[in-house]
Amino acid sequence: MRVPVASIQPNPNNPRKLDKGKFAKLVQSIKDFPEMLEKRPIVVADGVILGGNMRHKAAIAAGLKEIPIIDASDWTQEQRDQFIIKDNLSFGEWDWDILANEWDPVALELWGLDIWTPKEQEEDVKEVCEVCGK
Repeated sequence: MRVPVASIQPNPNNPRKLDKGKFAKLVQSIKDFPEMLEKRPIVVADGVILGGNMRHKAAIAAGLKEIPIIDASDWTQEQRDQFIIKDNLSFGEWDWDILANEWDPVALELWGLDIWTPKEQEEDVKEVCEVCGK
C-alpha cells in the first residue's frame, strides 16, 4: 500500500535519533535507490509511524510524494510498543574481516556504513564523496 507522505505522522515518542551527517546519507540513499523503500516499507498504526521514522523524514527531504507502508493498526498496544523497540535493535555485528577483504570501502562509505578506511584510500573516499555531494 502506498500513501502520501504527509498522511502519516512521526511517532512523537520515537526512541531513536540520527545525527545530521547520517541523516544526509539516508536522504541521498533514498534519492539513489528509492526502490529500496518498497522492500522495507514504513510500519504505521492509526496514522502514526511505529517503524521507519527516519526513512519517512528522509523521504520527505528527498522530495518523495508517496511512500509504501504496512498498516499495523490491528496490533495491540503491547505489540506496537514491542515492535518499536525490536525494530531498532541490532542483534548482529559486522564481520570486519569480510568487509575489509570482500567489499569496496568507497562504496560502503557512500552507502552510509561508518568504516575504518586505510590511509591510502582516505583520499579516494573523500574525493568520491565530494563529487557526489556526500
